[in-house]
Amino acid sequence: MRDQITIAMPKGRIFEEAADLLRKAGFNLPEEFDDSRKLIVDAPEAGIKFFLAKPMDVPTYVEHGVADIGVAGKDVMLEDERDVYEVLDLKISECYLAVAGLPDYEPTDIAPKVASKYPKVATEYFKQQGEQVEIIQLNGSIELAPLVGLADRIVDIVSTGGTLRENGLVEMEEIVSITSRLIVNPVSYRLKDARIDDMIERLAAVIEEEGTA
Repeated sequence: MRDQITIAMPKGRIFEEAADLLRKAGFNLPEEFDDSRKLIVDAPEAGIKFFLAKPMDVPTYVEHGVADIGVAGKDVMLEDERDVYEVLDLKISECYLAVAGLPDYEPTDIAPKVASKYPKVATEYFKQQGEQVEIIQLNGSIELAPLVGLADRIVDIVSTGGTLRENGLVEMEEIVSITSRLIVNPVSYRLKDARIDDMIERLAAVIEEEGTA
């Protein structure tokens, strides 16, 4: 359907908060959307089809036109530049990227090892600080790296800091604040501009209203 909008979204916290935002904006989403284990979920009354993907994969689906729109964390956008339009800060799933390590860490003359699933962001940050480091890319359980001696420090997402504390790590430096963004495929924006602009305007109105409440 030409008028149908396809949206790539991650499961978990971003998924739940984005779905709630869409409902507040007047989009009629089915109740089973929240609990569905399907990877493709239709909302025919809203003219929307959702693809549920891994957070890091959302921009890929949008860039290649499989999805017209995506909801992606700013961390993903910073790490992996894609040919998409970033059109709206949804101001949900707030967190930040930070440097962390063991409390007894002390700098040495040897270039420290930094573990992260954000090698590009980490490299650019330490370069700006004038510090030479060796980046070790990991895809999960980043907090384990300093505990087993794989890395001296880590760069990872921090929400409440609970995971760091539970593993005996401390936050050292905050790098950048992160929220989820609405991204759009450039071709879709030309072909479905009216529908996409309508969605952006309705979401923006909800975000502004909640920001002033």
